[in-house]
Amino acid sequence: MLEPICAPATPLLPSAIAVVRVSGGGLAVRLGTLLELPEARRAALKELAWDGYRERCLVLYFPAPHSYTGEDLVEFQLHGNPLLVRRFLEHLGSLGIRLAEPGEFTRRALLNGKQGLLEAEALRDLVTAATDTQLRQAQARAGGTPPWVAQARAALTPWMARAEASVDYGEDEGITLDLDAMTADLRRLAELFHVEQARAAGARWLRDGVRIALVGRPNAGKSTLFNALAGQERAIVTEVPGTTRDVLEARAPWAGLPLFLFDTAGLRRTDDPVERLGIARVREVLEQADIILHLVPLPDPAPDPEIIDRLAPFAGKVLTVRNQADLGGSATGDEVCVSAAAGDLDQLAGALRQRFLGPLAPDACLGALDTRRQRELLDELAVQMDLLLALDAGTPPEVPASLLQGAWGLLARLTGEDRAESSLDQVFSGFCLGK
Repeated sequence: MLEPICAPATPLLPSAIAVVRVSGGGLAVRLGTLLELPEARRAALKELAWDGYRERCLVLYFPAPHSYTGEDLVEFQLHGNPLLVRRFLEHLGSLGIRLAEPGEFTRRALLNGKQGLLEAEALRDLVTAATDTQLRQAQARAGGTPPWVAQARAALTPWMARAEASVDYGEDEGITLDLDAMTADLRRLAELFHVEQARAAGARWLRDGVRIALVGRPNAGKSTLFNALAGQERAIVTEVPGTTRDVLEARAPWAGLPLFLFDTAGLRRTDDPVERLGIARVREVLEQADIILHLVPLPDPAPDPEIIDRLAPFAGKVLTVRNQADLGGSATGDEVCVSAAAGDLDQLAGALRQRFLGPLAPDACLGALDTRRQRELLDELAVQMDLLLALDAGTPPEVPASLLQGAWGLLARLTGEDRAESSLDQVFSGFCLGK
């Protein structure tokens, strides 16, 4: 039995209500000097007294195993005074109920079989979502283990049994593994993994957002485009070159993607010390950006060679955007045309979706695996299946048996059934105390 833990489940800020959670075994005894626990799953108003403090609060009791953690769990709804909550937590500590570590409530729920690791990760993302797209993505994943995991296990199970039987009893019983039949049957599973890889690649950007840096010469329309993408007048727009002298930031959903926008100082030679400082900060923004939009007015005959040289180290993530399309002209090659002032941004929207979502619509990526841990395991699964499909008829049965067991183990790591402590520490370190 794990020692009891406690934590505030709401922020320590002045508010109408603050919730404190307690979880562990034998809570009726631990809390006996403070109160008599109410009837299970029925809220009761209780008068608490400790160390000179008095508080009337609402108390809910969820006995094991029918609780969030699978243990006895008590929730106290106190008045939302941060000092009151701290003093209450201190008193719980004196009763032998220690302060929980980040994510420890959800970790116990996982260990007690109340939820899977994928569901726990979705819960973490649901709490931290900052845009509508991220919120929808987290909610789509909150249902638990995706159906294709069960399909994969159902497909692997009979072939694992045959492969292991051929290894253990092949010589004595004449049991063989039909590789042709196995590869024909598992080919659909390999295709499923590759489909999920494509969805995961797009879902990553729905979860993490896309960092976009806007660069170009002064008066190329960077600030106008920045405002158009942000959906508000964040940057000052004038006809005077060099208006933007520092990096401006904004977060906004656009074209089905959560964007982190960075408007930078116009790149040019200047003697203005403030403007030069702004230009010096551009490189750091470019290094961290997922894509760099190089704005070039369409009437300009060509991009500025000096700016092209500055962007050379980042050429792989530069997209040339020809602005002021309303003034006439046409783009060439991989350039896209926009009119930031007129709000004509369709080509840019299409280019961003193609780069970060591929052929998939944003909704097609909802619910897909999206964290780095999940995507890496999915990539390993796809590799295992490709290796299985590449085996020839003369391959010893030990090889497919090992590959099948490896794929099964990867699925167990994905869902949290293989509970390696290091991976769990990484997942739950991002939780708040009360989760």
